[in-house]
Amino acid sequence: MELLLATNNEHKHREFLRLFPGCRIVLPRDVGIAFDFEEGEESFLSNALGKARALFRLAARPVMADDSGLTVDALAGAPGVYSARYGSVERGRNLSAAERNAFLLERLAGVKERGAAFVCCLVLVLSEDRFLVAQETVRGLIAEAPRGANGFGYDPLFLVPGTGKTIAEIPEVEKDAISHRGRAARRMAALLDAAKEPPWT
Repeated sequence: MELLLATNNEHKHREFLRLFPGCRIVLPRDVGIAFDFEEGEESFLSNALGKARALFRLAARPVMADDSGLTVDALAGAPGVYSARYGSVERGRNLSAAERNAFLLERLAGVKERGAAFVCCLVLVLSEDRFLVAQETVRGLIAEAPRGANGFGYDPLFLVPGTGKTIAEIPEVEKDAISHRGRAARRMAALLDAAKEPPWT
């Protein structure tokens, strides 16, 4: 099955290629579509569904979209759906991943309660009125400083309980087994298999 992934992010593309080995994952530019979607909703589900539907209407083929982010307990769930834009208002410009991580650490300076969760909502739109949803989380702690080079985004700050390592210090195969996106992908794969059976066909 070929799935059109509603992103221009190469890191996510490579991750989805690993997570859905039985599918051909293509990006909008691979099919000649210039796609940009403003994630302005208040939930991961609303953003992912809106993104998937918008691209489906342009491409008329199955589309998968995700909206993912970091929620920090001590910050009342921030950055949440604003994870990719965190700190941009305060700094007056879009920040790099390293700058967002530094901004988060500034906000948590002196904070002992560092519980957090990664959230991933996946939506697969199969037709205008037919879609599948899987949302998963993984709990962890925010490190005192970035560590590791394997991940992207907030991965260098996210400590996985029981390992003493951040997600960015864990090999990709191990990351996929425990990550929020890995968990959501396995749920989605099971839903996709079920959707091929009667009475869904």
